[in-house]
Amino acid sequence: MEKELVCINCPMGCRLTVTMEGSEVRAVTGNICPKGEQYARQEAVEPLRVLTSLMRIEGRQAPISVKTSRPVPKRQLFDCVHAVFAHRAAVPVHVGDVIIKDVCGTGADIIATQEVLE
Repeated sequence: MEKELVCINCPMGCRLTVTMEGSEVRAVTGNICPKGEQYARQEAVEPLRVLTSLMRIEGRQAPISVKTSRPVPKRQLFDCVHAVFAHRAAVPVHVGDVIIKDVCGTGADIIATQEVLE
């Protein structure tokens, strides 16, 4: 089986072809740099994404922006979003503060990317 992907690691946007045998990657072609091969191997087996979202703050109308500390499995993104929406951050919030530890068992934390001091 073959999968066609476009690499998103750099502006080149290489068109990659991943040859699979069952759930194992046999070959990657079309990449110009090693990052393309690494991306294709990961994307073909278990796609990962960094989640960026907004989170409510206790007693405030305006939300703050948050993100995962590392990429999480794409299949768990909606579970992570639901966890973020169910949680309310407490003021003060500083950039880099861990707001939810190990969200949905992914090993990634939800961290603040915005400050709210008062």
